[in-house]
Amino acid sequence: MLYLDNAATSRKKPISVYRRLMEKTVFGSQNAGRGSHKLSIRGMRDVIDAQDTVAELFRISRPQNIAFTMNATYALNMAIRGTLNEGDHVIATEMDHNSVLRPVYEWGDFTIVKANREGVVDPVDIERAIRPNTKLIACTHASNVCGSLQDAEEIGSIARRSGVLFLLDAAQTAGCAVVDAGKLNVDLLAFSGHKGLMGPLGTGGLYVREPKLLKPIITGGTGSLSDSVSQPRFMPDMLHSGTINTPAIAALADGVKYVLRHGAEEIGEKERELAEYVITELKNMGTVTVYGSENRIGTAAFNVGTLPSEAVAEALEPRFAVRAGYHCAPLAHKALGTSGRGAVRVSFGAFSKKSEAKKLIDAVYKIAKRG
Repeated sequence: MLYLDNAATSRKKPISVYRRLMEKTVFGSQNAGRGSHKLSIRGMRDVIDAQDTVAELFRISRPQNIAFTMNATYALNMAIRGTLNEGDHVIATEMDHNSVLRPVYEWGDFTIVKANREGVVDPVDIERAIRPNTKLIACTHASNVCGSLQDAEEIGSIARRSGVLFLLDAAQTAGCAVVDAGKLNVDLLAFSGHKGLMGPLGTGGLYVREPKLLKPIITGGTGSLSDSVSQPRFMPDMLHSGTINTPAIAALADGVKYVLRHGAEEIGEKERELAEYVITELKNMGTVTVYGSENRIGTAAFNVGTLPSEAVAEALEPRFAVRAGYHCAPLAHKALGTSGRGAVRVSFGAFSKKSEAKKLIDAVYKIAKRG
């Protein structure tokens, strides 16, 4: 099977990631920071190394302000629920994933900024949505449905000028685009570890510019201030309650090091070229509709004629692993005009090949021809 679902998770990873995960699971680090014995200290060093590596990628000056989580969803929930207080208003967008939308809808006082038919949000509309009590702007960097990139730099500038916190969801761009925390004026940056960063499943993280901006929503043992019943208010301990997955975090660091060696921009360019190749060929088929903007990551969404997206994905199996349906982003489909049936999504990764894209094009052509 040809794997073309890297927006969900990267399947093939650098060999160093597998080796590190095995080494640390079987022989290596134990519960980081829980004790003074050498195994615990070794685990803490692994976590610090991972923080330093991620900080280098995102150009973060204070690596200690990076906490590791189970995934980007946990990080986004920590950021949203941890910043809002009674009376606060939050802004999100139609292109956001349910990991943003669901906690925002549960909060109650929110504005959802619309996107255009290409899945792009106008920063001016975000600025217009700001109220005197707006506390947070949450925005995805790139759509997980169609790959459209948002103008995160301009949105960050608006937030900073307005005195509003800016939360950037970099789940889709980490590892395949330049994500400069300072240049983008992010206050909170959520990322997935198992997608473009090519770490193991169950990894992600949250960068917090200033710990005082956030209150922890999960509290417990941190290995620090253990003589107190109060949660530490310094990073990363503030967000590292309980045992963290040190072997996976150590392996994630190896994935990030691969990205640093090869360049996120260069990896992303390769992925975009494959997506654009597929999109160009699909558009030439006549009965195929492609969604999203030209400014995109290496993800493409399409439908064939009037066929349900699930039927197309089923026809592509077992040769291709793609995703159909709503991709946990219902409002994005409203913006794109695909609410009735979702869309087929193909997403390329660092190890994808043009030959795989060519085979997919041929397969979709046969489906379109059959109608």
